[in-house]
Amino acid sequence: MALIGRGLSRGHQLLAYTRPCLVSCTRITMATTAKEEQDQFWEKNRKLNRPMSPHLTIYKPQITTMLSITHRATGIALTGVLYAFGLTMSVLPGDFATYLALVQSWSVGPALIGLTKFGIAWPMAFHTLNGVRHLCWDMGYGFELKNLYTTGWFVLGLSLAVGIGIAAV
Repeated sequence: MALIGRGLSRGHQLLAYTRPCLVSCTRITMATTAKEEQDQFWEKNRKLNRPMSPHLTIYKPQITTMLSITHRATGIALTGVLYAFGLTMSVLPGDFATYLALVQSWSVGPALIGLTKFGIAWPMAFHTLNGVRHLCWDMGYGFELKNLYTTGWFVLGLSLAVGIGIAAV
């Protein structure tokens, strides 16, 4: 440590390397704000008659787009339901068996029970199967257009079958 201090005091190599940085570093102020930059951008586009960027609403829906949106939505929904259920069960008095007995006392019909089971099983099955499809893409497989559509329809059909199968049990 003493050697470093001695080197700095004598103006040796360490100070020689740091001095240009200390001298040349100055504060740079922005000439325009972000709002002014944005206004200039849109004014330039208006003058050149450039069209605005197309929005999703003008495109024809494709299976790949719909599956991507559904994959994200099911992931968000499953996460939200899992956290809400966990937090609710940790705050409410009693245990899970108490609330299961309460739901059984409502005497709902088998159609509503099957629909509820399907509503829980299908997002889980779809998100899992489509996640496997995405993992295959991460490994570099299935990027040909024909494979994209084939695997998309396969994931959709298989997830519906799995959801119906679980709901029927």
